[in-house]
Amino acid sequence: MAARPIKISAVDLFCGVGGLSYGLLKAGIHVAAGVDVDDSCDYPFRANIDAPFHRRDVREITADELAAMWPGKSVRVLAGCAPCQPFSSYRRGVDTSQEAQWPLVDEMLRLIAGTLPEIVTMENVPRIVSTAIFRKFVVGLRELGYSVDHSSCFCPAYGVPQRRRRMVLVASLLGPIAVPKGTVPSSEYVTVRQRIEGLTPVEHGQAAADDPLHKCRSLSDTNLKRIRQSKPGGTWEQWDEELRAPCHRKASGSTFRNVYARMAWDEPAPTITTLAYNYGAGRFGHPEQDRALTLREAAILQSFPEEYEFVAPDQPVQFAPLGRLIGNAVPPRLAEAVGTAIVDHVADHTKQKRSRPRAIVQQLPLPAV
Repeated sequence: MAARPIKISAVDLFCGVGGLSYGLLKAGIHVAAGVDVDDSCDYPFRANIDAPFHRRDVREITADELAAMWPGKSVRVLAGCAPCQPFSSYRRGVDTSQEAQWPLVDEMLRLIAGTLPEIVTMENVPRIVSTAIFRKFVVGLRELGYSVDHSSCFCPAYGVPQRRRRMVLVASLLGPIAVPKGTVPSSEYVTVRQRIEGLTPVEHGQAAADDPLHKCRSLSDTNLKRIRQSKPGGTWEQWDEELRAPCHRKASGSTFRNVYARMAWDEPAPTITTLAYNYGAGRFGHPEQDRALTLREAAILQSFPEEYEFVAPDQPVQFAPLGRLIGNAVPPRLAEAVGTAIVDHVADHTKQKRSRPRAIVQQLPLPAV
């Protein structure tokens, strides 16, 4: 009789709209639950992941409550992407160490120490590796007996059509584990054209009749003139002088060429931020149509499938909250690569008893969290 495949089951902390969970599902990992403090994540997580959503503050969850979310007799994965705003390079040197989101990494370590899942994975901005809180997290994992690896991952190399870079950490009690390498060569990066050229054309301020999320923001008369003078991949330097913003005329602003700009068709998109629907917030102009990206286009460039549901049918499509959810999401294609690496790792260790690594870690001192 052939051996039954081992079930791998994940709980996704800080799950958001489910980008990380969706990628894990695509890799063959069962998703047992998602946890997030944001109510607006409830519908998209349940609709797309088909798993329970717990609207909970991670700081208030006990180890016993977390343990009960996993089904029995499975290899347990604890996945999470603590809010990255305190660590983001966009904060430009601002001291964020007192912000409430900083201790959330400690909270994840607390729950790991209390449940000892076989696999842990975390995703965040690359800058986090230079912080004391991240170093404490890695040391804590190793004191608990985990093999740990982390790396800065360039998303186009994983099939994501945007130039996003993310830190990925993986840790295992089963044995040595490594962050997967991106295998897509630069000559084969997925481009903006490949992903959004075929969508229904829309005018600025309008939405497609067949998809309420394929909706773009209105442009002012000045911004409409600006985008009409913008070329794909170009800058505001192509505009008539009277259209240039006051900041562009200053020496301090002359180097900011990636705002009020169109994307290039045949390259990956720039990083999709929470303001990707805003023409003036980055290189978020459509390569051809005179408008900014729609919410659907931003989601697709994050590598979500075109049919992904972000809002209930009877709810309004609002730019700011949905832009935040889309921009903060883990790109599903990157998550799928991580999930596949976890599946392969577990398969390599199916002959090892899970009780042995657990016995080892129970003899080790728990880190202070």
